[in-house]
Amino acid sequence: MDSNMSDEDGYLPQLGSQALSCFLHTLLALGTWVGLMFAGYALNPQGVSQPLILVLSMVVPMVTGYIVSRFWRSEMATVVALLGVIWVLLFCIWLLDLPTGPNMCDQCAATERLSRTLFSFPSPSGLLDNNGPFFATWPAAALVGYSIGAMLARGKSKPEPEA
Repeated sequence: MDSNMSDEDGYLPQLGSQALSCFLHTLLALGTWVGLMFAGYALNPQGVSQPLILVLSMVVPMVTGYIVSRFWRSEMATVVALLGVIWVLLFCIWLLDLPTGPNMCDQCAATERLSRTLFSFPSPSGLLDNNGPFFATWPAAALVGYSIGAMLARGKSKPEPEA
């Protein structure tokens, strides 16, 4: 019984460092995305499509995650994607509860409401002043992209087994 207690005591400091590591990786991923958004607003390019912004929101943090994971080995860098998925799921639940009206996805089915709000496809829904991608889709894409970059970096760093 005493050996079990000592094993459990060893997990608490590890849990705290894992939580801190996950938090720091999340800040890095979202900070990279915020930097991308500031650069976009500063340059103010005309005619940039939302799918291109979605791809950039994933690729730029992916490069950051790759670079950071090459220098800072942390298994929690790959877990950040779960926070992005949870964020989108919570946002979807909230979106489905929003009231509709004229020019705000009136008479939309649930699937259409989500696709028009999160991806502005085929056209924006009018909900949240058409800022659904900015509040939900792009930050979640940044978190997923960061995790993919971290996975790619960790995958290359593993030594190959000898035959």
